[in-house]
Amino acid sequence: MTAWRNISLWMDQLDEPLKARAALEHDLDVDVAIIGAGYTGLWTAYYLKLQAPTLNIAILEAQTAGFGASGRNGGWLMGNLLNDDRLLAKLPAEQRRASFDLLHGIPDEVGQVIAFEGIDCDYRKGGALYCAARYPEQEASQRDYLRHLHSLGLTHQDYRWLSAAELSEQLRIARPYGGIFTPHVATLQPARLVRGLARTVERMGVRLYENSPVTHWQPRQVRTAKATVRSHWVVPAVEGYGVSLPPLGRYHLPVQSLLIATEPLTCAQWQSIGLEHGQAFSEASRQVTYGQRSADNRLVFGARGGYQFGGRLRQDFNLTDSEIGLRRYLFGELFPQLKDVRISHAWGGNLGMARRFHPHMLCDHQSGLALSGGYGGEGVGASNLGGRTLAALILQQPNELVRQPWVRQQGGLANLSTWEPEPCRWLGYNAIIKSFVHEDQTLANPGAAPWRRRLASQLANAMESLMR
Repeated sequence: MTAWRNISLWMDQLDEPLKARAALEHDLDVDVAIIGAGYTGLWTAYYLKLQAPTLNIAILEAQTAGFGASGRNGGWLMGNLLNDDRLLAKLPAEQRRASFDLLHGIPDEVGQVIAFEGIDCDYRKGGALYCAARYPEQEASQRDYLRHLHSLGLTHQDYRWLSAAELSEQLRIARPYGGIFTPHVATLQPARLVRGLARTVERMGVRLYENSPVTHWQPRQVRTAKATVRSHWVVPAVEGYGVSLPPLGRYHLPVQSLLIATEPLTCAQWQSIGLEHGQAFSEASRQVTYGQRSADNRLVFGARGGYQFGGRLRQDFNLTDSEIGLRRYLFGELFPQLKDVRISHAWGGNLGMARRFHPHMLCDHQSGLALSGGYGGEGVGASNLGGRTLAALILQQPNELVRQPWVRQQGGLANLSTWEPEPCRWLGYNAIIKSFVHEDQTLANPGAAPWRRRLASQLANAMESLMR
């Protein structure tokens, strides 16, 4: 369908027909019913079938594989979880190091699977550059963060400081103050990955039904408009779309991330920018910027999106002029030579945010529920770990995957923190975002008085602490 192709640059680049698989038309009895053909659902099916080939698995997808966040994200495959430093801080040093190693191995694990399965998705492991790039306070915050990471036992091989000159060897920005480099990040074409995974699990014997939205779910049973699926296990792999399947919306709040892509840039333009080896990059403001160089030489760039009152899903991702303009302004600050370049694509997606920003993976054998989510925009890599972990939990494998602080092995959804009711969420979100915007505007103004700069950062710090 043309509408599916238009949801992102990544889906538009697919060289395959976007024809939906058959919808579910009859009742089923299966071992595992997975709701959603995004990364989490597909990785869970993949690792289950890899280790238990006789399992009868069905996936029900409301649209088509890649319609959700898996086909819309920024293409960062990160070797970490959101707030993993806080999740691991209380562990003994040796156990903490092993957990960090598990996370850092995510990009390599994905790289090995796509090579083995023949999934061509422009995988490049070039690391990530977290740049102090627009005002001097960014250097201080990045150096503080690096000291914090090293205090947890991470080394210069994991995260190291780059001077302004060293940063410019990889990424040439207008005002470099330095930055942090980590090798534990890859970039890829996310829609090709999710579509390739869908074909892979089908070859393994998984039944995948598209255009089959789930209307109701409960322990051991899932229903669509036309059929009922009875299953020993139910895996709702829907992330931000959990709001459409109560009570998941109490735990995974949908927020939006918005991106743009330039037309393909010339060789001369890329020589003035860098990123020759597939590096991802971000600049250290609370605007949450992220970018990469696509395989066809576009600059893909995103920044913080939004939240809709009541936790509603955003359906229309035709970005407004102001939404495009903010992202153009931010990358234009980094690369003034691109201020007037043509924007070829603009899009966004809904993602899931857990209360206290703690990703989680849980399994309740009593009710037959297995769930992974709350990735907070870092799901390309986290979903692979989630799929591996859910497979280990369902198959009752006592390995390192299930002994992590983000794993819950009993109690089901009662183990998760719930979001506050409206209007508290909406008022809090907007107050926090306004403090972030005020800080960024103040610090980006070289004429702002020192006391104003300090006050803006103190206010933003205080508001950010409310989110935790």
